[in-house]
Amino acid sequence: MTSLNFKKTYKFAVKSALYITLFSTGLVGGLLLLFFTFSLQFCLLFALIIGIFSFFVIQYRVEHFIYRGVKKIYDDVSLLDSTTFRSQPITTDMATLTREVKKFATDKKLEIETLKVREEYRREFLGNVSHELKTPLFTVQGYLSTLLGGGMKDKDLRKKYLERAEKGVERLIYIVNDLDMISKFEMGDLNLEYSQFNIIELVQNVFDLLEMNADKKNIILMYDRRYSKPINVYADKEKIEQVVTNLVENSIKYGKENGTTEVTIEDLIKNKIIIRIRDNGEGIEKNNISRLFERFFRVDKSGARSEGGSGLGLSIVKHIIEGHDEKIYIESEFGKGSEFSFTLEKVKTVQPNY
Repeated sequence: MTSLNFKKTYKFAVKSALYITLFSTGLVGGLLLLFFTFSLQFCLLFALIIGIFSFFVIQYRVEHFIYRGVKKIYDDVSLLDSTTFRSQPITTDMATLTREVKKFATDKKLEIETLKVREEYRREFLGNVSHELKTPLFTVQGYLSTLLGGGMKDKDLRKKYLERAEKGVERLIYIVNDLDMISKFEMGDLNLEYSQFNIIELVQNVFDLLEMNADKKNIILMYDRRYSKPINVYADKEKIEQVVTNLVENSIKYGKENGTTEVTIEDLIKNKIIIRIRDNGEGIEKNNISRLFERFFRVDKSGARSEGGSGLGLSIVKHIIEGHDEKIYIESEFGKGSEFSFTLEKVKTVQPNY
């Protein structure tokens, strides 16, 4: 049996023993005066023995009484866990004990509420994963079933359906890769490889990569001004490129035709810069802004899905930026556009000596 670890307080036992000692000594002293010869030495010795005996008996009884009583509370009340109680020091001070019991109750209640939120989040996540995977799976299955049902004989139909099935498989791979990536991020397996690089050049590479997508909606990818000098930052280049790509891609996806996506790079404080990616697209309603970084959350579910993507892009962006110990911000006005911005560590430029 595990020994109990008492955090002993003697105030109650000392006071109680003192009262018993005074009463007992006074009573014995009075009886001696009435019936026998009064002896001060005897009274003092009696008081000492009674005081010590009373103190130890009261302290022992109080400790065991409180433990048994409180243990029963812990066993009876489902919010509290008696095993947790046994591992903690048990105080004999009632005020301290009351505070500890209230703290246990509050902590357990919070723990249960957190578990409920997590359970709801888990159900929603599984539902979203199922929905995201189901669409391309059924698409691929439909095309293959048509081909196996006789469509193979038509050469043109066969080629068209195989190409569409391939796109469905590519979308499945895209979703699974993003799921694998975000799972690693959430387990702390970010593996950042820091280096110095020019953020202007990186943004331009993203513009070049997504230029064709922007051209389909006649969206102009632009800077707010001409950046003639490089701006070097210290971060994981590959992952920051993924961040910029996701944000620019979103600005195109939700942007209006004949619109713009504008990138601004500004000094924030001495060793920080902020990269702003602004569009004049649909914008985001205020009640949706707080949920934007949730996995699979889409503002316009039908429109976003038709544009492709895994629904994990912004969640991945948030993990990457926070993995760099940086901040990401959102400003949006519904119907007018959105701005996503994030900070990075700036590399100090050394001025040449002449």
